[in-house]
Amino acid sequence: MTKKVAILATNGFEESELKSPKEHLEQQGWTADIVSLKSGKIKSWADGNWGKEYDVNKTLDEVSSKDYHALVLPGGVINPDLLRREEKAISFVKDFFDEKKPVAAICHGPQILVNADVLEGRNVTSFFSVKEDLINAGATWTDEEVVVDNGLVTSRNPDDLPAFNKKMVEEIKEGKHELQSR
Repeated sequence: MTKKVAILATNGFEESELKSPKEHLEQQGWTADIVSLKSGKIKSWADGNWGKEYDVNKTLDEVSSKDYHALVLPGGVINPDLLRREEKAISFVKDFFDEKKPVAAICHGPQILVNADVLEGRNVTSFFSVKEDLINAGATWTDEEVVVDNGLVTSRNPDDLPAFNKKMVEEIKEGKHELQSR
């Protein structure tokens, strides 16, 4: 069955953490839309500097979580910090949890989950510098390349992308997870 996945990102996303999952999802024959705050292009962060620009497929004003089977949250230091300030982005994320759909977040991406208030009692990992934020939001943090908890997939950094991509696809293939909640 064809799946449709939203990748929520804005300027300052870690390029590999958007590009690699997007390509992996498309290799499954699925659609992977870059969803952002505004239309046009968003600029990546790569190797300590601004990188390539990517086309935005849809804005948050144009979509609903009901349009998608799953959500991917790439990291980067700037990207999650900008997204977590936007109520539309937070509501979009919360809706995936309410609908029990898979969500995959890597590196600094889980910071958005803090603001969405969906981490209480969940097992996660992330880039080490946001560990305390996740713990303070009620999560149990472990230093592993990928952690899966009832449809929530998290990883630490770009080195973990092969494991992250594999588990993300497994969870999306499984579909809704009854214990995925907020």
